Amino acid sequence: MNSIDVHELTKDYGPTRAVDQLTFSVKPGRVTGFLGPNGAGKSTTMRLVLGLDRPTAGTATIGGRPYASLESPLRRVGALLDAQAAHGSRTARDHLLALAVSNGLAESRADEVLEETGLAAVARRRIKTFSLGMRQRLGIAGALLGEPDVVMLDEPSNGLDPEGIIWIRELMRGMAREGRTVLVSSHLMNETSSFADHLIVLGRGRLLADLPMQSFLDSRGRPGTRLRTTDSARLCEVLIRRGHRPVQEDDGRWTVYGAKAEEVGAAAAAHGIPLLELFDLQPTLEEAYLDLTTDQSEFSAAASPTTRPRQEA
Repeated sequence: MNSIDVHELTKDYGPTRAVDQLTFSVKPGRVTGFLGPNGAGKSTTMRLVLGLDRPTAGTATIGGRPYASLESPLRRVGALLDAQAAHGSRTARDHLLALAVSNGLAESRADEVLEETGLAAVARRRIKTFSLGMRQRLGIAGALLGEPDVVMLDEPSNGLDPEGIIWIRELMRGMAREGRTVLVSSHLMNETSSFADHLIVLGRGRLLADLPMQSFLDSRGRPGTRLRTTDSARLCEVLIRRGHRPVQEDDGRWTVYGAKAEEVGAAAAAHGIPLLELFDLQPTLEEAYLDLTTDQSEFSAAASPTTRPRQEA
């Protein structure tokens, strides 16, 4: 099996512990989102998996073997950690040819991935003339070069335009459908929610969550209902009698935590109260992630002094 397996992985840089006894597995056949605040240890963990750093303790293996022991590693693992790492004076095609030849791959693969990533038209341009998005596509081309079973991408959407974001999203989903192991680190919660099947969340070097996407949302979300009505006072009175505390939002809607839309709708109908809008709240990945990691951020901004408190009935 081509899983990524991390066991009791620890990395110290002097007195600073960047990764703290991490244990998790990234399985094939799904896209695993790798999340955490700045300084959480995501990039360090990926470097340890790829043998670019040595762990202080613990192990990180791919298919049961350390990366350094893999034969033709580019055929087994494709990775994008830094899109700026390619030599700026080389052309895009020469950069990929060098990778192909050093890993025993056919030269034709360079042209194939240039076409696949949309860079065929600029294949002979020097990399230093590339935009951030073009460099990102080139880094992804390098990761795909060996047609690997394991793909690790750090912020793959960085610098891409909307078309490029849709393309990389479908590319990752497609690789997972083919049975490959796909690990994607990202700070873009809305984007991650569009492609990830499973989530691994770090905070201050420790594992905070290792769950399927929906299970993670359900575990952090606060159930409730949101509604609009022309008779707020009467509806609030009815709901308070039933043990609820409706909260008015800035947009005039009301939120009833701990109640389902079916229950609120039935209560309103029983008292002839008109409802203009009624739906169950669905937690977003951003809300669930922030709920979990608020105390885990190395850097955080102060709350805005202009934030208005919400009214509670």
